[in-house]
Amino acid sequence: MAKWTPKHEAPEPLEGPVVPTIVGGTILWFVLFLAQLPFYGWFDDRGHAWWVWTCLAGGGLGLIGVWYVRRRDAAIKRAAAARDEVPAP
Repeated sequence: MAKWTPKHEAPEPLEGPVVPTIVGGTILWFVLFLAQLPFYGWFDDRGHAWWVWTCLAGGGLGLIGVWYVRRRDAAIKRAAAARDEVPAP
């Protein structure tokens, strides 16, 4: 098998509104969990109780994601501020 070599450089990563995106997704997971909770018996009778718990897990992992992206965003801003404060020789 021949080694694959890229013919062009990789594009820069896209930076967008990461924190609001993760917060919105986390809220959506928790809303889906709460919406399915009254129907837990119906899901359980049909062997689909994992749908409810998947939504709860998504919300919990989303909370970890919110914590992570907020710290990442703050670190990027600190690095940019430190880079701007360094005087040019």
